[in-house]
Amino acid sequence: MRRGLLLTAAALASLLLLACSSGDDGPEDETTAEATSTTSTPASATATATESPVATNAPRPTATFPPIVDPVPVGVTPAYETVVLGHPVEVLSYPLGGYEIALADQQGMIVGVREGQSFDLLDLTDRVLTGGSEEGLLSVALDPQFSTNRNVWIYYSAPDPRRTVLSRFTAREDGTIDPGSELVVLEQDQPASNHNGGAVRFGPDGMLYLGLGDGGNQGDPDENGQDLGTLLGKIIRLDVTGASEAEPYAIPDDNPFVGEQGARGEIYAYGLRNPWRMSFDPATGDLWVGDVGQGDIEEVDRVSAGDNLGWNQMEGDECYRDGCDPSQFVAPVATYTHEGGRCSVTGGVVARHSAAVSVEGAYIYGDYCSGELWAVRSDTTGDQQPVLIADGLGNISSISQVGNQVYILVFGEPMYRLIDQ
Repeated sequence: MRRGLLLTAAALASLLLLACSSGDDGPEDETTAEATSTTSTPASATATATESPVATNAPRPTATFPPIVDPVPVGVTPAYETVVLGHPVEVLSYPLGGYEIALADQQGMIVGVREGQSFDLLDLTDRVLTGGSEEGLLSVALDPQFSTNRNVWIYYSAPDPRRTVLSRFTAREDGTIDPGSELVVLEQDQPASNHNGGAVRFGPDGMLYLGLGDGGNQGDPDENGQDLGTLLGKIIRLDVTGASEAEPYAIPDDNPFVGEQGARGEIYAYGLRNPWRMSFDPATGDLWVGDVGQGDIEEVDRVSAGDNLGWNQMEGDECYRDGCDPSQFVAPVATYTHEGGRCSVTGGVVARHSAAVSVEGAYIYGDYCSGELWAVRSDTTGDQQPVLIADGLGNISSISQVGNQVYILVFGEPMYRLIDQ
């Protein structure tokens, strides 16, 4: 079964990457409640920063990959049709207990899938805050040493006070995850129910990367995106290899702002509004981020250590504040406006060795409201036009590659996988 992906070659050639946000960004931006921002940090993390083990960036991956192609429209077909979650936000390989994949639902559940059937792995509904449309269980990642330590890293919203939590859990031998094994690694106070960010990823260097939004409310009123004294509006990088109750994480010595007065050493990059999904290119190690826009422009970024992506001086590739200087910020790889019912970018993955060879080496991303899916060559310097490769997919919440399959998660529907037409 294939689903609609209809554009002529001429239409594709003239397509501008346009997207929309009216200040309410689909799953990432649906409240404008006003509040103040505070930051909570494990006491030992900052106090022992100078004692943290050196965590140098690993060499770029050297595996052989097929050549990058110019992306063209693809087909999509349902995958695991009997497994339908209301609010799926993450799919990942789960090599334990005979499961093929694991799926996380925003409402607080993680399920494993085996032979087309789903089984509960973890129920966090008793501790996950789901009051706002952007709150809930937001991301899951397996530890790089999962085969030996069975550690699972989870980022979720929590109440009283409203905050987001990064925690480590441990899976049992049968694949279920012990809810009593939680080690809280980091907590971040959240002034509003939107812009929680939400992607936990391990880089090729073995470090944990986490994207956090600017704290919510329109326009980043506290200017958190440009404030190096808060983790809000940032991508942070942590060394969690020795995580313990005494020292939940260490700050890598080679983080870009370590030792800078007034700056949080955890920060890897800043100037983000709401980095809902991000991923590392397995071929190059590049970090790709989809950052949700305010009211006009959505953006895709390729992020390096120390980058300032511009928010709230810039929205996408245009000034958001009067008098801003675009040359002071790292420009996005691609942008789109809110024409055609678009509202909120869902960042994705660079397809490598995927079943859909038509998009080999392309970064795949979509829009939550319009259900459109785009691809842009991963070697672009910003001078290549993204291609619309699929549409009509519903509320796209996440895009991941597991094995050779690129999966598209959609609220309330079976997930889809990309195939060549």
